[in-house]
Amino acid sequence: MAARKRTESLAFQKERELNVKVWMTTIMLLCTSVSALAQTGIKPCDDLKTEIAKKLDAKGVSNYTLTIVDKGKEADAKIVGSCQGGTKSILYSKAMPAAQPKPASPKKAK
Repeated sequence: MAARKRTESLAFQKERELNVKVWMTTIMLLCTSVSALAQTGIKPCDDLKTEIAKKLDAKGVSNYTLTIVDKGKEADAKIVGSCQGGTKSILYSKAMPAAQPKPASPKKAK
């Protein structure tokens, strides 16, 4: 009877070890796939700048500039995006409207 309990105990331990190995493998694969998905989310700055410009144009915004700068070198402009894995920022600033040329006044004939 003691031998039977011992073999049942060994079988239970082996099954338990197998379950732990399966779970550990599953967790490792899940973590790997999540990190791979996170890396594919890195957008090139030019693509993101184009998307932001399209959204601004669709809302009727005019006279603006979008500038790509290194992270931490933002000036007084508003940060509207982050790209290249967070190493660069896209800044929005309102541009001054171009000066309208004055119409030439008609010359009076003498």
